[in-house]
Amino acid sequence: MKTHTTETLSATAPHVWFEANMQGIWAIMPERIHSMMTRMAQVAARTEDDAAANVTARRSVSFDRIKGGIAVIPIHNEIVQHADFWSDVFGMATVDGVGAMLDTAINDDSVGAVVLRVDSPGGSVYGIDELSAKIYGYRGTKPIIAVADSLMASAAYYVASAADQIVVTPGGEIGSVGVVAMHVDYSEMLKAEGIKPTVITAGPYKWEANPYQPLGDEAKAAVQARVDEYYEAFIDALARNRGASRTKVKKDFGGGRVVGASAAVQQGMADVVAPFDRVIRDMLPKTKTMSRNAAALEIEKVR
Repeated sequence: MKTHTTETLSATAPHVWFEANMQGIWAIMPERIHSMMTRMAQVAARTEDDAAANVTARRSVSFDRIKGGIAVIPIHNEIVQHADFWSDVFGMATVDGVGAMLDTAINDDSVGAVVLRVDSPGGSVYGIDELSAKIYGYRGTKPIIAVADSLMASAAYYVASAADQIVVTPGGEIGSVGVVAMHVDYSEMLKAEGIKPTVITAGPYKWEANPYQPLGDEAKAAVQARVDEYYEAFIDALARNRGASRTKVKKDFGGGRVVGASAAVQQGMADVVAPFDRVIRDMLPKTKTMSRNAAALEIEKVR
């Protein structure tokens, strides 16, 4: 069995992935970043063969088809746009994967309704607005119900809010409406190691937010502008998806915090509090003939 050498570990070590990805813009619960890094450290210590086997298993995942015509699409763990080594190993949801499963379910005549089963702290902003718009565009074709079972936060809420209805389990949480970007300054660490990078660039802003020097005021302002742009798009999508004003979304949708099930319904962030299995049970009888409004009535009975 092949194990990681120093060379192979350097290619898959968590800090390498962190530098390549986490300095982008994310719609995620900040406290979940550390847990993701911890899991990466654990995977880096595995053998390559074990990791490859896990990847193979992950790539075979698709939606669950429940007898009676309900397609259950999982949106679990962190969300990224495209599949890669880390997303496969950790079972992250991907925008590509969720979108493909949704397309298949909507175009499958044997599927009468779609349930998005969400348990995610959010993820990268890339592709999230497009996926939310896709779900919203499918409204009226088949009932689409999103269930927070148990966490629907940030990018996950961005996506799932486009469903016809949002159900949250009694112990579930919804929210974390916001966007975050991170800059890591390695300059002091490199200085202590006697390492001094020399970078040659073209373009006045090409290297302004690099990790080898402190973040300057102008670079910080540029990053802040991008964060604000994604945040405003997030607010616009929630206002559209939930039929609320931008003012209400900013004021009542948690302000970046997650809220419990009852508060989520009271504040207009969700529609119903119910366990996942009860939602499925009450949807089953009419999945073949449900209209969008009929689906709403069925879920209301779960209260």
